[in-house]
Amino acid sequence: MDLASVPALWFLPCVIPIAIWAAYSDLSRMKIPNKSVLALMAVFLVVGALALPFPEFGARLLHFVAILVLGFVASAMGLVGAGDAKFAAAMAPFFALQDLSMSLFLLAGCVIFGYVSHRIARAIPAIRNATPTWQSWVETKQFPMGYPLALTLVAYLALRAF
Repeated sequence: MDLASVPALWFLPCVIPIAIWAAYSDLSRMKIPNKSVLALMAVFLVVGALALPFPEFGARLLHFVAILVLGFVASAMGLVGAGDAKFAAAMAPFFALQDLSMSLFLLAGCVIFGYVSHRIARAIPAIRNATPTWQSWVETKQFPMGYPLALTLVAYLALRAF
């Protein structure tokens, strides 16, 4: 195991339950709770302070600021939901800058997988009957981006850890 994988290995078990919470909430209510965003940031602040060298820890906090600003602008333009923008900003510090290309490719794949799997699941009566109150099943142009965002975060950390 190389030293670059150690922070991801520390982050992964802490992030998985938060990612599941955010994805489930977005699928069922079309909302990502602010508490999940705060929990994700708390994990980064605590675990990141222990697992990352101080200069890298500080640099990764700038990832949060950059994505928060971009997300705020995109949300104001109606391109993304506010919860999606906040969750993406809270995710940003977990990604190493040198992995930007790979991370964007992974995000694209997770968005495609998330969209296709959501639409397939929505078309299966047994799944719809088991989750009749899920708001993401409603025929709408909105898509619960919390699902692929959470999947991207977990997949990235798993790839970096192992």
